[in-house]
Amino acid sequence: MDGEIDTSRLAKHLSAWSRADWSVPEGWLRTWSKAELSSLGREVDVGCPEGSLLGLKMKGIGDELETGSGVVLLKGLPTERFGKGAKRLDKAQEFFSAIVSQLGIPVSQSSGGDLMLSVRNEAFGKNDSRTRGPNTNRRLSFHTDRCDVIAFLCLKQAKKGGENELVSSPALYEVIRKERPDLLEVLMQPFPYKRHVVDTGNALPYCEQPIFSFCDGHFAGSFLRVLIDRADADPDCPSLTDEQREALDFLEETADREDLRVRFMQESGDILFLNNWVTFHRRTAFEDWSEPERRRHLLRVWLSVPNSRPLDEAFKANFGSVEAGSVRGGMPKETTETKKRRE
Repeated sequence: MDGEIDTSRLAKHLSAWSRADWSVPEGWLRTWSKAELSSLGREVDVGCPEGSLLGLKMKGIGDELETGSGVVLLKGLPTERFGKGAKRLDKAQEFFSAIVSQLGIPVSQSSGGDLMLSVRNEAFGKNDSRTRGPNTNRRLSFHTDRCDVIAFLCLKQAKKGGENELVSSPALYEVIRKERPDLLEVLMQPFPYKRHVVDTGNALPYCEQPIFSFCDGHFAGSFLRVLIDRADADPDCPSLTDEQREALDFLEETADREDLRVRFMQESGDILFLNNWVTFHRRTAFEDWSEPERRRHLLRVWLSVPNSRPLDEAFKANFGSVEAGSVRGGMPKETTETKKRRE
């Protein structure tokens, strides 16, 4: 990241959108054709041959995620295809897996190697080591995940709330560059990230990576404040400077501006795809139904995609690889060796 960075192309890129550009997410909308839905069931059962309708559809979505807005909302997957009863979840997972596997390679979301996560309120308790943002009903802050692309399939909506909120990280970069260039310089320097409590396959106690970075002309935004704050509070990890705290506060205040962020509700059967390098996302708090079978439930997959961008070397410790198109991200499985090294 030596020398000055020409941001003129970034400001004009499709990924640098604001609410004024997307007052509602129709600009990102994709739907299924009758022919695609007709072939989908066969392709789930027997596989997806080269040149299939599903493969072509996901190729277009992959291009939009990497070279376009970075957001696709694919509506209209008929959830009645999943059936009813105990096997309904298995069928939903089967369909979702078949769809996203045409976009990229799923990477692990836990030290146990889970490739698909149920996003629902498990009510584990604040101090339970299993608690993660996705398995609570509380409001989440803007963040990114440890993958190139994240995909959510909505099975059930909450009784109230649980809306998606998105903001473009290139747009955030541009606003901060114009209003507080001093803080932008800070955000392009490494910040400490403490190892997540569920990341038990990771032997590193912390890593360091920037919020905003460029590599070979490609932009990348990456942000998870909860792990930064945990590192700051841990005497065994690097502490933040007052300037770094100010920069993080300004970043979050800017992301919360109504003219930059968009809010919408996923409906049952909707699949939301996000390029983590150009979008920050969060979820509003929600109230669930009393009946267990009606409660909010999404499926989540982390993907490493073949058309991904190169990354700054600082991301290697956390993502495993920084080369364009490489398999990267996710959480490593816990082994006897990593457990001993952590201890």
